[in-house]
Amino acid sequence: MKILVTGATGYIGGRLVPLLLEQGYQVRVLVRDPMRIQGRPWAALVEVAVGDLEDAATAQQALAGCQAAFYLVHSLHSGVDYAERDRLIASNFVAAGKHLNHVVYLGGLMPRAGKGSKHLTSRAEVGKILREGLPTTEFRAGPIIGSGSASFEMVRYLVARVPLMIAPRWILHDIQPIAIRDILKYLVGAVARGPSGIVEIGGDIVTFKQILEVVAQVQGYPRKVIPIPVMTPTLAAEWIHLVTPIPRTVALPLCQGIISNLTADTRRASELFPEVHPITYRYAVELALGKIERGEVETTWSFALGEGPTYELVAWEGLNRETRSVRVPAEPEKVYRTFASLGGDRGWLVWNWAWSIRGFIDQLVGGPGLRRSRRHAHDLLPGESVDFWRVERVVPGRLLRLRAEMKLPGGAWMQWEALPEDGGTRLVQTALFAPNGFWGYVYWVALYPIHGRIFSDLVKAIARAAQR
Repeated sequence: MKILVTGATGYIGGRLVPLLLEQGYQVRVLVRDPMRIQGRPWAALVEVAVGDLEDAATAQQALAGCQAAFYLVHSLHSGVDYAERDRLIASNFVAAGKHLNHVVYLGGLMPRAGKGSKHLTSRAEVGKILREGLPTTEFRAGPIIGSGSASFEMVRYLVARVPLMIAPRWILHDIQPIAIRDILKYLVGAVARGPSGIVEIGGDIVTFKQILEVVAQVQGYPRKVIPIPVMTPTLAAEWIHLVTPIPRTVALPLCQGIISNLTADTRRASELFPEVHPITYRYAVELALGKIERGEVETTWSFALGEGPTYELVAWEGLNRETRSVRVPAEPEKVYRTFASLGGDRGWLVWNWAWSIRGFIDQLVGGPGLRRSRRHAHDLLPGESVDFWRVERVVPGRLLRLRAEMKLPGGAWMQWEALPEDGGTRLVQTALFAPNGFWGYVYWVALYPIHGRIFSDLVKAIARAAQR
């Protein structure tokens, strides 16, 4: 069977693809930018279709010859009209997939009473479009607990950074999270099971307050959570944006989703998938933290947030460019590993206080700031995030290019190259800036004295660290 996986560069899709390959399925992935899957262990084992489901022709080409498909895309981060865009791409998918035997879709749980949030309502609407047009299994799940998931990272950082949490009263509502390993078992099992309609899935029923308390207990943090009645989801999302790596565009739907009880009726899941026994919430937390500590995080929530293309900077004319180089008496691999380890917990070697201030200012104006950290201590994949940068290009052992995602009057890149030279390495560091009009040019000129000093100290620090 040939299966199309949409959303293959996202948190779920990036973990699902290798499992399908292990089961012997032929896999085709649909991606907007093929560079995003470079470096993945499975990249050479899949067919690659390039395009966007917003284009009906792309949907036709991507689904041609496939018998089944996973629908793992959504447009939450594309703007205020994301619900309309989701309707469009779901309709395109249905029109192009009339020959499919099975579609597997992962949506969200809906409240038993009252109206669901805009995000959850949109997810349910997509499920309805798919079910009415194609033979579909629609899994409905609550927050996903796993290393790198948005739900878990939000909780982990809140617990780590806020000893006393003043939280909205609705954190006392029941919620039913599920471990990422169980989500993947259901998704893979659904292919063989066949179309099953709506299937609600989940693990332990807990309150969000208990979710915070268990993470604190497992990590050994003494934490106190005090519910109050006056905090709105919007205010809570702003607080989460400032304290954790999760942007307000992700935090707000997460908060809105738990203002009502959010639990699953798992009886049908137990009947259809008796082989899946969801693990406890505490065990899911222990597994997630263990993977983070060992540096074994396969995918993260921020993989899916890089909406822009992964540009190839072939011609650099018209860009402001600042290049520095230094010879390093060390092998290119060691030099590469040094600059590929920048950011995250390690920091930026020099001027870390200045990087922190810049990150804080960026968060205040709606940017990602430095809090996204990084997935792995030194391994990088195209498309993933490092603090307020997006990995644009990686040539292991030789080159790394990062594209800035902080709020700027233009586009900015940092690139490092490790070139063999006389038994050592020529380290080349290049900063590039493409100004947007007059104010972009003013920004570059005004801040160059500061940037120039930081860039000079940074290339020297990389060289020293590589020698050590």
